[in-house]
Amino acid sequence: MSDMKDSRISDCGIVMLETHSGKREGNLTVVQNNGEFPFEIKRTYYLYDVPGGESRGGHSHKALHELIVAASGSFTVTVDDGTEKHTYMLNRPDRGLHIVPGIWRTLDDFSSGAVCLVLASDKYIEADYIRLYEDFMKSKV
Repeated sequence: MSDMKDSRISDCGIVMLETHSGKREGNLTVVQNNGEFPFEIKRTYYLYDVPGGESRGGHSHKALHELIVAASGSFTVTVDDGTEKHTYMLNRPDRGLHIVPGIWRTLDDFSSGAVCLVLASDKYIEADYIRLYEDFMKSKV
């Protein structure tokens, strides 16, 4: 994709993460920059203790790719390309939602104890954010 205005929700999707299972030992999920991941990871952060009924996200990025993972608990992620919307329920730590630039996202319905892990393609750059939905819609024209 050459321009974020061309981004569509169909460009987003669930990514299965490499997981090693042991019946007694539990599970291990691996995420690394090895060429198989959809982008190079340059920043990692997580959200937790989100009060019931609260929303997170509510923005878009101009260039940043993100992989959102429910490391614990569950929550929903709604992606919006300005034309269509789709909501994903994230509730497995071995799957993440890849969100491409130019997609508006909101995170809702956090379960008690939910931890939202985000892997990002770049460090925090305020100028990369579109924080008003009206500005997002203008960017899609």
